[in-house]
Amino acid sequence: MIGLRAAGAGAIAALASSGTALAAAAQQRKILVVGDSLSAEYGLPRGSGWVALLEARLAAHKPAYTVINASISGDTTSGGRSRLPALLVQHKPSHVVIELGGNDALRGLPLAMTEANLLAMAQAARAAGAAVMLVGMQVPPNYGQAYSRDFAGLFGKVAQRERAALVPFLLAGIADASDAQKWFQPDRIHPTAQAHPRMLENVWQVMTGWLGRG
Repeated sequence: MIGLRAAGAGAIAALASSGTALAAAAQQRKILVVGDSLSAEYGLPRGSGWVALLEARLAAHKPAYTVINASISGDTTSGGRSRLPALLVQHKPSHVVIELGGNDALRGLPLAMTEANLLAMAQAARAAGAAVMLVGMQVPPNYGQAYSRDFAGLFGKVAQRERAALVPFLLAGIADASDAQKWFQPDRIHPTAQAHPRMLENVWQVMTGWLGRG
């Protein structure tokens, strides 16, 4: 009887330990999104941006994920690089999504600087134990063929070097659509709320396999 009781107590302790481990793992499933106005719902009703839509989709995901949107309108890769260390300490994410670079291009900043900042961010996130996803952007041809090509390509270069997941172009099917104008706000820079479900799908195609990493 004593042996049976001891075995039972051991089983209960093992189950309790397993439950604690599972709870801890669930707490660590955090996706930190560091982006600019495309992720910060600029000009949109609250809750209609792609990050909010992602959070709603993941709410039904088993196991569940917490989404932290640390995006700031107007932010550049330099801004993201300076903010990221504190965010990693504060939130301890298992996954980090980096959606930055568009404002670098709008300001005509050197491509080498943008690439270096993205590289540093990816390395910092990986050093903190998080899986990394880069969300690529493109600029119109009027920026010059060489600049447009090299800007679009730098996201892939960083992703390959740092073994990060890559969304080639967040605005695929929107900015390059034949009816692109209807998908943008009057400033012709920021997508409308109707465009954000498509933006989510562009991310989700890559994210489904990426969530197992980290």
